[in-house]
Amino acid sequence: MKTSRRKFIATSALGTIGITSGFGKSFSKDQNLWDSTGIVSGIKGDKPFSISIFSKCLHWMGYEEMAEALAKMGFDGIDLTVRPDGHVEPATVETDLPLAVKAAQKAGIQVTMLTTAITDPDDPFTERILKTASSLGIKYYRMGWYFINDKLPIDESLKQAEAKLRKLSELNKKYGIVGEYQNHSGAGGSGVYLGGPVWDIAALLRKIGSEWLGSQYDIMHATIEGTNSWPAGLKYIAPYIRTIDIKNFSPMIKDGKLIRENVPLKKGTVDYKKFLAMVKTLGISCPLSLHLEYPLGDAEKGSRKPTMKKEEILAYLADDLNTLKTWLKDAELL
Repeated sequence: MKTSRRKFIATSALGTIGITSGFGKSFSKDQNLWDSTGIVSGIKGDKPFSISIFSKCLHWMGYEEMAEALAKMGFDGIDLTVRPDGHVEPATVETDLPLAVKAAQKAGIQVTMLTTAITDPDDPFTERILKTASSLGIKYYRMGWYFINDKLPIDESLKQAEAKLRKLSELNKKYGIVGEYQNHSGAGGSGVYLGGPVWDIAALLRKIGSEWLGSQYDIMHATIEGTNSWPAGLKYIAPYIRTIDIKNFSPMIKDGKLIRENVPLKKGTVDYKKFLAMVKTLGISCPLSLHLEYPLGDAEKGSRKPTMKKEEILAYLADDLNTLKTWLKDAELL
């Protein structure tokens, strides 16, 4: 069967940036971005299911100390906070991010991805962060969130978010870095999070059709928002998943209201067995970011002076890492 010239060009362009389908198929503009013909996840050359730590819980550690401790535990990398009150402040990204990357490389791991507050393509810090990250070989960054404004028609909120995402996709393309949007449960800002239902952000990613935008899929938040429906949402957004967040919770009643209690991985209610089985079936293969958001003497909140001892925090971290590796092995993903 002969390959059309248009398909050949699209496939060649994809190969140039190193993105391939999990089923061995390539991106084609004729497919309206990723569709049921295959899964695009991760970037060629990445270690499948490499595990990084979301560095928010380690703000009390310097770059070298953190990198050495993580390497000793068996982590592959760091999901580094580059945002206000993060490990790296946006205002000092050009000087401090290279130091963090150098420390990671010295310890034998890498800064796999960044967590940022980027939502506005015209913010002066946006391009500075993307340019610096790209120059250091960082391939992914998580952006900030948009909201479904309670005072606006839903379509208007989606339209405003789409306009910003389109402009961000052009900046991402310019610097060769993928921006990822995390689905998040609950409300904040002016209303509920865009992406909470998953369907809305997946539809926007499909409509925009840029290989430089994707999803940082969060199975915990997806479970909270859709206890029974998350498998359908996962199938829909699967082609856009570039990285995955790993964490757990248990529901509890407080003051007569149902809330979530963040807990260590093995103590939560997220159905990781089913989730990882679906990840395998859907052909998703991408880096993972482990989040510790349960009580750690305020380390989980980004405190630089946590009340819990260093050894205790690192023990929780190591236990979650071992739990995750066991689950991945059981699912035949490691």
